[in-house]
Amino acid sequence: MPTNFAYVEKYTVRDYEQWEGDWELIYGDAYAMSPSPTLAHQSVSGKIFRQFADQLENCPSCQVVYEMDWNVSDDIVVRPDVMVICNQTGDRVVKAPVIIFEITSKHSARRDEILKFELYRMEGVKFYGIAYPDYKKIRLYELLSGEYQKLGDFTDEKYEINLPGCKIDFDFNRIWKRS
Repeated sequence: MPTNFAYVEKYTVRDYEQWEGDWELIYGDAYAMSPSPTLAHQSVSGKIFRQFADQLENCPSCQVVYEMDWNVSDDIVVRPDVMVICNQTGDRVVKAPVIIFEITSKHSARRDEILKFELYRMEGVKFYGIAYPDYKKIRLYELLSGEYQKLGDFTDEKYEINLPGCKIDFDFNRIWKRS
């Protein structure tokens, strides 16, 4: 074998299902999800989840989930911090969520802003929010004509999100109280 030969291991969902610990699989590449999230990360994630859960309580087709795998394809499994899924059946998320929120850290920011941004766009995720706990802001995007359009950097504003058969009046100010 030549000495300049580079070997890169690629994995599938079958491999992923055998791994211990917290991982994501993106285009066959393994990404460790450790160390565990910080207190600020958990606080922001919980407040986003709670707000969606409260407002989707009477929605017949949509629900919010957190820290759950989305099996995108045979070589992609991601675990967004918070997802709103609509019209899903079965025990696994296999269709594109309508909303995904990721809470960044210094270790995950580039992955959330570049790799996942593009993946979620290509998979048709309608709304993508990237939360920055250190700056107390959430950058929200909407997928329009196949491209993400930035709706704004939200700190204390309210924004109406329309879903199939449901409406969410999301209050960004509630996210940053005591976080």
